[in-house]
Amino acid sequence: MRQAVSKLKTMMTKLLEVVLIIAVALLVLDVVWGVFTRYAMGQQANWTEELARYLLVWVSLLGGAVAFGTKGHLGVDYFVSKFHPDARKLMAIVGDLIVLFFAGAIFLYGGCRLVGDTLAMEQVTPALGWKMGYVYLALPLSGFFMVLYTVDNLIETISTPANRSNDSSAAEGMD
Repeated sequence: MRQAVSKLKTMMTKLLEVVLIIAVALLVLDVVWGVFTRYAMGQQANWTEELARYLLVWVSLLGGAVAFGTKGHLGVDYFVSKFHPDARKLMAIVGDLIVLFFAGAIFLYGGCRLVGDTLAMEQVTPALGWKMGYVYLALPLSGFFMVLYTVDNLIETISTPANRSNDSSAAEGMD
């Protein structure tokens, strides 16, 4: 069962990484086009700045979810690495529970409310004419992935013996 979940997590992460690569490529092309139209044609295309802003939001939120899922996020664990292995495990569980609460409450629940309310009000973007609810969809989507990754991290932390969890952190702290 654990191997199937791990394989699903790997596939989801790879899919998100591909989506992020495409989004970053579109962001670069959009900015280059905006600069080209501003300096070569004398007037910037009115939609390029808006598209760049929305792509940056999507890349940031989904990139944060991927970083969290691959444990590539910034963490300062110098002091935690000095703790007893049982205390390190407890700190990891508490940290994951805090992330789970915020990702679920703010990103997932709050994001779904924001998307629903915005779609109900039929707000549209000024230059592109897109429904703002679709732009805000990045929030609950990234929250969904953060919740899944956090639950997976919790299961992994709880099922791993304390003396084996965070061995690399403990080794770094001993230097």
